[in-house]
Amino acid sequence: MIEGVSIQEIMAVSVILFFIGVYGFLTRRNLISILISLDLLLNAVALNMAAINRYLHPDNFQGHFFAVFIIAVAAAEVAVAIAIIVDLYRLIHSVDVEEVDKLKY
Repeated sequence: MIEGVSIQEIMAVSVILFFIGVYGFLTRRNLISILISLDLLLNAVALNMAAINRYLHPDNFQGHFFAVFIIAVAAAEVAVAIAIIVDLYRLIHSVDVEEVDKLKY
């Protein structure tokens, strides 16, 4: 136990974060909102990795390394996605998913 916080509480927060991300990813129409929801999904997974590692194998840092790797992948994903979104905005003056769908190549 991490000083008064049980694994069930950490997993509950992680599940809530994950499903908020899923809901936002499936219901939003703005590309920026979808990107934020995807980051919530990745942060929930990183939280799971760190918490499970802390409770099951407190001597090893494998879960923490996976969490840092997930954070690095999320940062790279955000950088590429923002570049694509800025380019789309310059092209069609909108970041709405339905407007991007109508884009002719």
